[in-house]
Amino acid sequence: MKARYQYRFYPTDQQQQSLAQLFGCVRVVWNDALAICKQSKKLPSSNDLQKLVITQAKKTDERIWLSEVSNIPLQQSVADLGVAYKNFFDSLRGKRKGKKVGRPKFKKKTNQQSARFRIGGFSIKDDEVYLAKIGNIKPIWSRDLPASPTSVTVIKDCANRYFLSFVVEIEPVNIDAKNQSIGIDLGIKTFAVMSNGEKAESPDYSVLDKRIRKLQKKLARQQKDSKRRSVTRLKIAKLHNQIAETRKDFLHKLSTKIVNENQVIVLEDLNVSGMVKNRKLSRAISQQGWREFRTLCEGKSERLDRDFHVISRWEPTSQICSECGYKWGKLDLKVRTVQCLNCGAEHDRDENAAKNINTVGIGHCHDSKRTRIDRKTTSVAS
Repeated sequence: MKARYQYRFYPTDQQQQSLAQLFGCVRVVWNDALAICKQSKKLPSSNDLQKLVITQAKKTDERIWLSEVSNIPLQQSVADLGVAYKNFFDSLRGKRKGKKVGRPKFKKKTNQQSARFRIGGFSIKDDEVYLAKIGNIKPIWSRDLPASPTSVTVIKDCANRYFLSFVVEIEPVNIDAKNQSIGIDLGIKTFAVMSNGEKAESPDYSVLDKRIRKLQKKLARQQKDSKRRSVTRLKIAKLHNQIAETRKDFLHKLSTKIVNENQVIVLEDLNVSGMVKNRKLSRAISQQGWREFRTLCEGKSERLDRDFHVISRWEPTSQICSECGYKWGKLDLKVRTVQCLNCGAEHDRDENAAKNINTVGIGHCHDSKRTRIDRKTTSVAS
């Protein structure tokens, strides 16, 4: 199993210039290769593209400067384009799981920049990482690498931060689960409500959001391509990164806890793309990171040999009593507490849904005909 370990580093001025040149070359090779693919009736092979945009391009006056950087990241850029097209076509044909993947796009200078080195283009010695034609880099080793890396990617994000991202092979870890199964209902006010009654509150991003909106108004009034506009854009990027890092830390800790403690993890398949069309809730939904949480739980479940299930979004988990199975129908969103008149049980709406998600996920089905009474279920808005 492959895992990624990321470390921050602070390059010297000379290394920043060398990395900027490398990122530019990688970006140009990607864009040139993509332009050829768009113009071709049949998708060229990676070898043919490498000959056109690297080998032959270096002999021209327009691209002779490609020779000044390592050849390995340039080849990897073309290979990555081939993978991007494969993912697109597999997604189009339904062979690829998860969210639909779009066509590869041209890369911009303002986007996150990266360059990937495989074995032969980098080495690690005495806590330093050597990159071909860049030199020795000393990252902040926040944790040890569990094995020798097979590749390393140099990353510069939109906030001008530099990272080294290593890919290593790891062995599955054996941790005994405390509980048999758990169902999880995801929400906005409360990020996750578990079938065992536990709740996980998402971080508060309101202060950072307010600062971002203020800076965005300032950015809109500034002249394009001006130095002050660049400074403002960088401030906005740093705030967005702060939100992303806070969310990432929260999701990693929560997913690790859930997967470590439970043998079976069950989530509901949410129609996020449809939900974000609600203008009042779109921003809050986008900030939750439901898809990222699902991906983390799925990956960590595979790593720990857990069973991970996603039930259909059409399961009426909020419309059925988790105690007796009586179906009371749809409820308004403002209704947070429900009392079933069939069995008398009083439920928290989200916890009841989580219990039903767990029930469906471990192989049971709702039987709404089991107890049918021609009475309405009472509901209390909390």
